[in-house]
Amino acid sequence: DPPKDGISAMLFAPEHNLLLISSWNSEVAMHDVLTNVKKTGYTHKGAVLDCCWGVDQTKCFSGGVDRNVVHFDFEAQTERVLGQHDKPVKGVAFQKDLGSVVSGSWDKTMRTWDQRQAECSSNTPLPDKVFTLAVCQNRIVVGTANRHVLIYDVRKLSEPEQQRESSLKFQTRCIRCFPNGAGYALSSIEGRVSMEYFDLDAASQAKKYAFKCHRAQDEKGVDTVYPVNALSFHPTYGTFATGGCDGKVIMWDGENKKRLQAPWAYPSSIAALAFSPTGAILAVASSYTFEEGEKEHPPDKVFFRPMSEQEVKPRPKQV
Repeated sequence: DPPKDGISAMLFAPEHNLLLISSWNSEVAMHDVLTNVKKTGYTHKGAVLDCCWGVDQTKCFSGGVDRNVVHFDFEAQTERVLGQHDKPVKGVAFQKDLGSVVSGSWDKTMRTWDQRQAECSSNTPLPDKVFTLAVCQNRIVVGTANRHVLIYDVRKLSEPEQQRESSLKFQTRCIRCFPNGAGYALSSIEGRVSMEYFDLDAASQAKKYAFKCHRAQDEKGVDTVYPVNALSFHPTYGTFATGGCDGKVIMWDGENKKRLQAPWAYPSSIAALAFSPTGAILAVASSYTFEEGEKEHPPDKVFFRPMSEQEVKPRPKQV
């Protein structure tokens, strides 16, 4: 029972095979992956652009075009608006160290919300509108328009710990943090991913690099370059999947700079990716992202791909 309109985000619960899906049809839905059943859901007053779980599988948060940041309790089946941005909410993430949800908006602010009091606990101005945000350990990483990347320590949200320019030349599409907390992967609309490190010492910065992906070459040697919409890290091995507007998913070993297998093809653009908590399943949202405007396209679907060790295990270089 996939959404009836474009899928915007997908995330597995911290310790369960429950998948949260948000979509442009204003809905946030919880699906049980093992039984393939939609268990429950709720709606916004407009397209939902992002969603995330709370501390466990009983609560979630979402934000979208209606500008609301919403908290939903699945056990009590209650919905609360924690607050509102001045423009659509593009990203939400639960920050464990803060015990709060973080939201980023096209109004050029990042805000944190106290779910007990249903009020804004911090409001941080940003240089431009938010396209993506991610959390890991004590950090929040925000990617905005004009290729700004801002890294915040949750203990001091008034100013960024670091402010960078994306090392990719084109618009940022997605940021996801390494499972070990050492850095983040950033994807762009121009078929590239960069691997970045938080630590500013020379040894850490020497490890950063970028690579091309999600491209196709015709018989004349002309490249078609596709946006890389989605990134998802394997929770155990730290390898990661990328998904692009070419409708393909590719597994990578970032540490050893290797592609792990030939691309897997799906019917439409890859809008979102999510590994299950054990990494045994990769959820793939095949959902047209309107990169070519209005046109006939395959129906939106979520595919569940069982992952073998061989497909996700790093491959160290032979000495």
